[in-house]
Amino acid sequence: MPVRVELYALGLMVMISAAIRAVNDVLSPAFRSVLWKAVGLTLLLFSGLLAAIWVGSSLLLTLPWPWLDEVIAAVASLGLLVALFFLMAPVTAIFAGLFLDTVADIVERKHYPAERAGQPPGTFSSILMAVQFGLLVLLVNILVLPTVFFGIGALIMLVVNAYLLSREFFTMAAVRHMPIRDAHEFRKSNAGRIWAAGLVPAGLALIPFVNILVPLFSTSYFVHIFKRISKDEGLRTG
Repeated sequence: MPVRVELYALGLMVMISAAIRAVNDVLSPAFRSVLWKAVGLTLLLFSGLLAAIWVGSSLLLTLPWPWLDEVIAAVASLGLLVALFFLMAPVTAIFAGLFLDTVADIVERKHYPAERAGQPPGTFSSILMAVQFGLLVLLVNILVLPTVFFGIGALIMLVVNAYLLSREFFTMAAVRHMPIRDAHEFRKSNAGRIWAAGLVPAGLALIPFVNILVPLFSTSYFVHIFKRISKDEGLRTG
C-alpha cells in the first residue's frame, strides 16, 4: 500500500509540474499569437451563425404577429449562446489544431533543447487529425449536453473530455517521435495514467472563457507528460 500511495503522489507531482509549465507556455507571446488566430476563427464562425439565425428568421418566418418572430429569433439566438458556452472549447480545438504542431515544436525547443525535436506527421495528416478530433469532441459534447439539465452533466463532461483530450493530445505529442500505430499502442499501455492527466485540461474546459485556452494548454501539457512517461518507460526521444 505505501508503494502505491507513493506512485500516486509521484503521478500527481508530475501532473502539477506539467500544468505549471504549460500555464507559463500559454502566457508566452508565441502561444498568444496562435490563440488569437483560433479564437478569432471561432468567434467569426459563431457570429456568422448568429447573423444567419436573425436573417433567416426574418425571411422564413411569416407569422401573423411580428413580435412573435422577434421572440423566436431571440430564443434561437439565446440557444446559440448557450451552445457557445459549452462548445467553445471543442470548436476552438478544431481551429487550434491547425497550429498545434507549431506549438509542440516551440515547447520541445524551449524545454528540451538537448533532445531531438519531434517531426510533425505532415500538413495533411495534421489537418485530418485536428478535424477528426474536433468533430469527435463536438459530437460527444452535443450528446452529453442534455445531461446538464439533470445535474450530472458537468461530471459526465469532465470524465468524457478527460478521455478525449488525453487521447488526442498525448497521441499528437507521441506521433512526433514514433509511427502513429506505435503512438496508439504506447498510449494504450499507459491508459490509466494518461486519462488521469487528462482530468486537468478537462476541468479547465468547464470554466467559461478559460476553456478557449484548453487546446494550447493541452498541447504543452501533454508534451511534458509524454516526455516524462517516455523517460519512465526508458523510451528514447532524444
